[in-house]
Amino acid sequence: MNVRNLDIDLLRAFVTIADLGGFTAAGARLGRTQSTISLQIKRLEAMLGRILLERTARSVRLTLDGQVLLGSARKILHMNDKVIAELTEPDVRGAVRLGVPEDFATAHLPDILALFTDAHPLVELEVTCDLTLNLLDRFHAGAFDLVLVKREPAAAPQGVRVWREPLVWVARDQEAIDGIEVIPLVVSPEPCVYRKRATDALDAGGRPWRIAYTSTSLAGAQAAVKAGLGISVLPRKMVPSFLVPVATAQWLPKLPDTEIALIEGRAISDTGHLLAQHIVQALEPVIH
Repeated sequence: MNVRNLDIDLLRAFVTIADLGGFTAAGARLGRTQSTISLQIKRLEAMLGRILLERTARSVRLTLDGQVLLGSARKILHMNDKVIAELTEPDVRGAVRLGVPEDFATAHLPDILALFTDAHPLVELEVTCDLTLNLLDRFHAGAFDLVLVKREPAAAPQGVRVWREPLVWVARDQEAIDGIEVIPLVVSPEPCVYRKRATDALDAGGRPWRIAYTSTSLAGAQAAVKAGLGISVLPRKMVPSFLVPVATAQWLPKLPDTEIALIEGRAISDTGHLLAQHIVQALEPVIH
């Protein structure tokens, strides 16, 4: 083997597969077909004389040689993209501070933010997850350049709406809450928009309730519901496979939709505004 020059496109395909876990997802990220991505990996493996990925019908995983290559491939891509960015978009740089609710960040933002940072490697993105009301307080105090926050659909407009979907009750299973007179709730600490939604809806429907479990993290709340400690509320598309949406009946009121809005600070930089536009454009096709 006498390889002296690694192909950047081949390395990018390899790293993207490692990050997204499959050829199809990598192709969608890079704007190429699955067959083209597969061919690129074959070319890279032939160039290096090493098998980099183990493919099965259901999964793709790195071989030992693939694991060795991955870290160095990331460094090469980062340096390549940084050099190009310094020459072609020298003004797109600096820190951008983004505040976002944890559940929305976990479910919808990682790929969107990754695309932005990949395209603009000189930007230092600082993301903070917190409850909406806390995010708003810190935003008004100047802690963030822009925030994504939950808002009431019927309230006065605040920011630009980027997401809307139904909010549903979730439980371990339907049997876990059948026949319960006082509804046990699994919630985030106050101030929490979804907590208020749940208690307001139950109060309006004349249903007694109690706080059974309070968790500062989404994973902790979901674990409590999975254990049967109570029910909670989640956006419909965020319900994990181990929980079930509870069919609303006479004893369980319907919940209003959830909305996410993007708010930009008055003194936001051009780079921060570019990120805001990127988020809006990425989420626009899936607004419900």
